[in-house]
Amino acid sequence: MRKKKLLGFVGILFSMVLLLTACGGEAKNIAIGPAGSATNTVSKLIFEAYGLEDGDYNEYEEGFGDAADGVQDGNIDISVGILGLPAGSIENLQASAGDVKMLSLSSDAIEYIEENSAYREMVIPADAYDFLEEDVTTITAYAILMGNTNMISEELGYELAKAMVENSDEISHAQGAQMTLENALNGLEENLPIHPGAAKYYEEQGLEFDNPIAEINVSDQPSELVLGTGSSGGTYFPLGGEMATVWNNNIDGINVTSRETGASLENLAKMGNDEMHLGMTVHGPAIDAVNGSGDFNEAIENVAFIGHIYPEVVQIVTREEFGIESFDDLK
Repeated sequence: MRKKKLLGFVGILFSMVLLLTACGGEAKNIAIGPAGSATNTVSKLIFEAYGLEDGDYNEYEEGFGDAADGVQDGNIDISVGILGLPAGSIENLQASAGDVKMLSLSSDAIEYIEENSAYREMVIPADAYDFLEEDVTTITAYAILMGNTNMISEELGYELAKAMVENSDEISHAQGAQMTLENALNGLEENLPIHPGAAKYYEEQGLEFDNPIAEINVSDQPSELVLGTGSSGGTYFPLGGEMATVWNNNIDGINVTSRETGASLENLAKMGNDEMHLGMTVHGPAIDAVNGSGDFNEAIENVAFIGHIYPEVVQIVTREEFGIESFDDLK
C-alpha cells in the first residue's frame, strides 16, 4: 500500500515537472545585445511591451555573432538582433542548426513600442529567408552615419556624404545597395541636426529638408579618422569596414579606420566625448542623444547626421526544438 502511494506521489511530481517545463517554468536565456547598443535598448523595450519582469528571463549581453553560436549550441534560447535583411549571420545559423524559427511581435506590443520609441512596424516577407513559412511582424528603424562636428569639417562632411551615395556600388555587402540618393535622408527625423557639408551635397542633388544645420567647430581637420561600427557578428562591422575603404579610395588626404564597438550608444557617447570621429547608429538613439533623453542624461551637442546607411530590422530568432512561439510563453 505504501509502495503504491509512493509511486503515485512520484507520478504526481513527474507530471508537475512536465507541466512546468511545457509552460516555460524555467527562465529562458535571451541574448539582448552588448551593453550600450541599440539592440540592448530595444530588447528591454520589447520586454516592457510584453510585461516581462526580472526573473522571467536571463539576459546575456552578447553581440549577435556570439549569441547565434549560443543559439546553435542550445545555451541561448532567444537572440535579438538589429540587422540588415536578409542577415548573413541568421542564414549561417540556419545552415548550422537547421531549425531556426523567427518570432513575430504582437499588435499590442508593436503599439506600445511605437508609442515609446522611433521604431515602426514592419513585415518581413516569407521569401526573405528559406526557412520562413510565413510573414513575420516586427519593427524597424534606420542605420545612419553621424559625424562629430568638432572633428569633421564642412568640406569633409560634403565628401563623406557624396562618396556614400556616388560610390556605394563599390561596396560588396548586400546593404551597400541601400545607400542611394532616393534613400539618403531616411532616418533624418524632425529636429535631428544635419552636418552642413552633407546638407550642401543633398541640396545640390535637389533633396529637401528643414532640419537644423549643425554648427562646426573644426580648426584643423584631422587626417586619421575612426569610424565606430558594432560587434563582429552584426551588420555594422563588415559594412563599416567597406565604407571606410570607399572613403579612403575616393577622398584625398584622409585615412578612415573602422573599429569594433558596442554599436549605437557607445558610438554616440564616444563622439560626444571627442573620442571618435564618425559613428554608425540607429536613428532613434541619435535623436535621444541630441535631445538628452532615453539612455542619455545630457544632450550631446557635437553630433550631426551625414547620411542614411540601410534599414535596421529587429529580428528575433530561436530554434524549433526550444518550443518557443512568442514572448508570451516567457511569462
